Amino acid sequence: MAPDTHHTEVGSPSGSPFAATRAAAAVADARGVLVGWSPGAEQLLGYGAAEVLGRPAASLLAAAGRAAVLTAAADLGHEAAQGRQVGATLRCKDGRDLAVVLRAHPWVGPDEARFWLLLAAEEAEMRRWEEDLAVLSGLFNQSPVGLLISDTDLRCTRRNQALERMTGVPIGQRLGKRISEALPDLNVAEVEATMKRVLATGEPVLDFIQHGLTPADPSREHVWSTGIFRLQDSEGTVLGLCHAVVDITDAHRARERMQLINEASIRIGTTLDVGRTAKELAEVALHRLADSVTVDLLDSVLRGDTPAPGPADQGLTLRRAAHETVFESMRPPKALTVGELSRFGPASPQALCIADLEAKFIAHLDLTAPWLDEDPRRAAIIRATGVHSLIAVPLTARNVLMGVATFYRWRDLEPFDDDDVTLAAELGSRAALSMDNARRYTREHNTALALQRSLLPQRLPVLNAVEVAGRYQPAGSDTDLGGDWFDVIPLSGARVALVVGDVPGHGVQASATMGRLRAAVHTLADLDLPPDELLTHLDDLVGRLTEEEGGGGRDEPHADGPAIGATCLYAVYDPAERRCTLASAGHYPPAVAGPGGSVAFPEVPAGPPLGLGGLPFETTELDLAEGSLLVLYTNGLIMARDQDIDIGLDSLRRILSQPEPVLEDVCDQLTTALLPFRPPDDVALLVARTRALGPDRVATWDLPLDPAIVVDARAAATRQLDLWGLQDLAYVAELVVSELVTNAIRYGKPPLRLRLIHDQNLICEVSDGNSTAPHLRRARSDDEGGRGLFLVAQLTDHWGTRYAARGKIIWAELFLPR
Repeated sequence: MAPDTHHTEVGSPSGSPFAATRAAAAVADARGVLVGWSPGAEQLLGYGAAEVLGRPAASLLAAAGRAAVLTAAADLGHEAAQGRQVGATLRCKDGRDLAVVLRAHPWVGPDEARFWLLLAAEEAEMRRWEEDLAVLSGLFNQSPVGLLISDTDLRCTRRNQALERMTGVPIGQRLGKRISEALPDLNVAEVEATMKRVLATGEPVLDFIQHGLTPADPSREHVWSTGIFRLQDSEGTVLGLCHAVVDITDAHRARERMQLINEASIRIGTTLDVGRTAKELAEVALHRLADSVTVDLLDSVLRGDTPAPGPADQGLTLRRAAHETVFESMRPPKALTVGELSRFGPASPQALCIADLEAKFIAHLDLTAPWLDEDPRRAAIIRATGVHSLIAVPLTARNVLMGVATFYRWRDLEPFDDDDVTLAAELGSRAALSMDNARRYTREHNTALALQRSLLPQRLPVLNAVEVAGRYQPAGSDTDLGGDWFDVIPLSGARVALVVGDVPGHGVQASATMGRLRAAVHTLADLDLPPDELLTHLDDLVGRLTEEEGGGGRDEPHADGPAIGATCLYAVYDPAERRCTLASAGHYPPAVAGPGGSVAFPEVPAGPPLGLGGLPFETTELDLAEGSLLVLYTNGLIMARDQDIDIGLDSLRRILSQPEPVLEDVCDQLTTALLPFRPPDDVALLVARTRALGPDRVATWDLPLDPAIVVDARAAATRQLDLWGLQDLAYVAELVVSELVTNAIRYGKPPLRLRLIHDQNLICEVSDGNSTAPHLRRARSDDEGGRGLFLVAQLTDHWGTRYAARGKIIWAELFLPR
């Protein structure tokens, strides 16, 4: 029997059913008598050779269709025909009819004898084989999926047309070569390592990503998804590998764009800082979108001001806010440094996009374009690096122009396309919105900082009564705002008021409320009110503020105005008496450190916080030795580390038991030990070291209510001024003493007392037991009296009245000659 001459290529379906090793074969002579019978024929029909040899081949035909087969056989000429294939039905030995495909081939044997080689295969098997062959033919000739067959040496043995179109490598240059030889610009090391692993393990690899440049598109990197599986025959012999390749460049780029947008939403706008946001935009776009990115912003945006809405003039000058490039060598001084002014020519893409707020896109940059010559420095950089494509995007938010971002490509050979413009515009839009938020925050924050700086004490007064030092530490950082404050207010009689307060919350509202309370305290302190009365008036003020702000007032138990819950500690220290009088509105008591190192927290009746009303405020009096430390603070100092209040107070006691000699150092010591780097709440701290005005600085006389005593009072005052060396003030002081004592004798009640205090100025005080306040009036020309207080007001620098536990004190102050 002659072998089947049908050629089977590597990678085709299993061999044809008519292959010599598989077909049912028989040989008939020229008369149609069977003279040869193969084991395959015996297996197919069940007849042994002895049962069929010598019989006509037609005897094996079933009745159905016999005539058609015999007719076809009669038409088959031995000389002219090259074989013929027909469908037939054969009768099996067990009586079954079997549909087969019958093929007859002429054959010339020894001695020129003529025979017929008859091959038969089951019709169903033949149909499956033809379908497999059609599928394989379609995959290699019509499928858009790239197919490649490689042998065990990783060399290409077959490839379809789709893969040839993808790579641009002709079939003649690909066969017999490894991928590293045919396409060296792919990630070949990774590809061949994966191929060897599949050959060794037999485990297929799905969605293996290949990327690189090919002759089909040398300027654009493509991405392919490849499935690799092992080929082996029916006996398990490994024949090679099959690669199924799909170009996913567009889908991959779309996925990368989405990933970049998602990443931008996380990485851009992490802070409320315009410059940092510009840098984040440049960093996100670098590598994955552009080779160089610059961001230029309006100066007004960097300052936090509000630019004019809509487009801007083309001649606008911006300032470089960020510059990122893939090579360090491209950084300054060759390019503009961050902070430099950046000017764009009227015809430049940046100026054009600023003018109409539309992105400008140059896919293929002409390095001889006239607009480049408008800026020689920038043109030199563009030409030196070989920039071939750029996008200029206006940074706008809420119809406000922030600046312009420019994206350059010079290392990546692929030019920008429309999708890149859309992506750049999206990144710019996200960055611009963050910049606008940062700009608004900067504007509000600068306003708040200026407000807070103006509300807090600019400098503490230098007084003989106390030596003072203070600290204000905002929450979080030096730029956060709060409502804590402290103050030192000089009072009459050489006394001083020490104040510390805490308004809840942070931000502009807290600072503004703090300023209003601080101003109110100053006004009430000028009236020389006792601490409890001052806090009562301040409490009423906070209640009115709450009503004005819509808080509902005190009648509503849950009213929540701008200062509800504010606390305040008000202390008045008299250096002549060495006595401190305090009252608290829900505030922590001060710490008192004696000269010997003892530290105490005196019990001060804690009245309700300001604005709640209902309960009275009470005063406490402390006698302080000269050199004592009086420390006033807000709760942020002792509770800054999320610790129990007792722990904070113990730490405060320990530090004050051995304080530094310089008060500024004491403040530093306390804030360093008690506050973390970024305290959670703002802190106000005031430290005062008490001084005393001894007998050499204070002179006191008890006087009877007798008009004749006025002469003695004047004489005593003159003698005291001589002792103090203040003879230059004697004349004015005599008049003031005379008028005040006369006025007290005429309108007051006993006891009457005259006191002179030599402080930074000369203070004259006259007290009596009558609480009726005197009134300054201008006497008519025919009046005989009524000019006393008017003369005092004209002759002194300050004068006023304050009330004591019994009666009042009228005082006047004369500046000492310098």
